[in-house]
Amino acid sequence: MHISAKADYATRALLELASEPARPLSCEAIASAQEIPFRFLKSVVAELRRAGLVRSQRGCEGGYWLGRAADEITLLDVVRAVDGELITLRGEPLAGLAYPGPAAGLTEVWRQVEAEAAAVLGGVTVQALLASATGGRPARKRAA
Repeated sequence: MHISAKADYATRALLELASEPARPLSCEAIASAQEIPFRFLKSVVAELRRAGLVRSQRGCEGGYWLGRAADEITLLDVVRAVDGELITLRGEPLAGLAYPGPAAGLTEVWRQVEAEAAAVLGGVTVQALLASATGGRPARKRAA
């Protein structure tokens, strides 16, 4: 499975915002703190804003905040916001994938990989990652 730079940068930006919830942060501040290329981060943050994961305010007192509570944003939300499909095969979603003959069972394996990845990413929140920043493994989100 390939984890894109966009997904990595988006998650790191959200963690930076979650660590400073009382004040807005500029893209410049986030890029500097996380050592992320500023121009790339601007486009990533725009995608996060369109997905409702961040909100923005213009002006000298402006910047970015989380769009939802940190315990309501999962890594799955982040990946889907910036990358779309979680797993693709040759750039195509797995939904319509079908192989003939002896390879027919392979499609189910790819779908199972996607489902397992979605379960892992959907079980880790920004809040859990922030809490684990002092060490240890991120806590999984409990099923409701």
